[in-house]
Amino acid sequence: MAFTFLQLLGIKLRLNNHFSYLLLISILLIWPLFASSATPLEDPIPGANVASIRTWLYQHNPQLRALQAETEAAEARVQPAGALPNPMFSVEFLGINASQPSMAPGNDDTSIYRVRQGFPLWGKRELSRDVERNKAKAYGLDRDAVALDLLARAEDSYVRYWYIGEAEAIINRQISLIEQIQEIASTRYALGLAVQQDSIRAQVERTAMQRELIERRTVRREAVAELNSVLGRRVDASLATPISQPDLAVSSNNLATSLESLEHGVHPGIQASLTMATAASRNVELVKRNRYPDVYLTVGAMQQNTNIESYEVMLEVEIPFQQRALRERERESRLLEESALARASQEQLDLQGRLGMAWSRWNGAKEQRELIENTLLPQADANYKSALASYQVSKVDFGTLLAALTEWQGADLARIDATRDELLGAVAVRAIIGDSK
Repeated sequence: MAFTFLQLLGIKLRLNNHFSYLLLISILLIWPLFASSATPLEDPIPGANVASIRTWLYQHNPQLRALQAETEAAEARVQPAGALPNPMFSVEFLGINASQPSMAPGNDDTSIYRVRQGFPLWGKRELSRDVERNKAKAYGLDRDAVALDLLARAEDSYVRYWYIGEAEAIINRQISLIEQIQEIASTRYALGLAVQQDSIRAQVERTAMQRELIERRTVRREAVAELNSVLGRRVDASLATPISQPDLAVSSNNLATSLESLEHGVHPGIQASLTMATAASRNVELVKRNRYPDVYLTVGAMQQNTNIESYEVMLEVEIPFQQRALRERERESRLLEESALARASQEQLDLQGRLGMAWSRWNGAKEQRELIENTLLPQADANYKSALASYQVSKVDFGTLLAALTEWQGADLARIDATRDELLGAVAVRAIIGDSK
């Protein structure tokens, strides 16, 4: 590839001297760097596991990007909030010739230059920073709360996407088993050991399974569209095939512990409301401090012709006459504080209710899955194997064999259904208690 590149550039090297050798070696060493940098790295297609879904969501979801920008904008307001006001500069011209009024140099006999600077006292600057700092923190916590909700939606859709693949595998296996017992029925019919109806019933059952498979594939496309929508991708974008069951562990051991953590406000949504209450409280204090006057310092110089004749220093104090307006602003801040605290309390109650229902669904599905895996599925498997062996020696009819197969595969579908419900319950619990890994 390097020699082709050289030829395209029209570079001809004479390899009869050391310089040419060094030049060639340098180009051959540098060229792969240019070649690799020319090809941009693309993000891997999400879908192989839950980690890939989380990574894509955090990096590409437009709502999260917007909230991140708003958070950074709020953080950028912290430092200016406590800055001194801009100084004012003024120029005063005296003794302008009335017959020929002009601002041209030399048309006045006296000029006064002043610089005026305001100084907010009584800790107002630091309080202003505290207000904006808490608001910025609340913005960040709101972003985290939205991220938890979006992650829950993404994980919910991913569980359904994974589930459809597992259900399709079970149905395909059932179709394959039906085809096997159909061959057995056909063979027995040819030997005069069974009726032709056995083979026909197997064909009907296979057709029914194929119809269910088509329905599952429709649901799969819906799950793909929903997942891509949450991730900020085209709804028809391809997803990687899941390599294993989603890992969605719940960190909390019991419901009481999780409820206790909510009472302490660990959820970012609750923390955001409490932080906004803190911002409002600091703003109440700031409004109170505004009752005390600020100070303005003015420094000036008087110039006559080209000489500085005198200097002046002036101190101004603001007189806070508008006490009623200040009291109303203080009342507004107190009401905002009460509102934020009430929102935090209500959100805590809502999350507790949601957590109780989610925990119940999760535990119920977990118990069902364990019962099916440990009891029902082994029993159904043994029953099918016994029915298959008995049918081959004419001890049971084909209907009994087909019913045993249906019960076995139905138990396996019930197992994957319970696993799906358990994972969906875990997603809901994780979103409430703040598990994001």
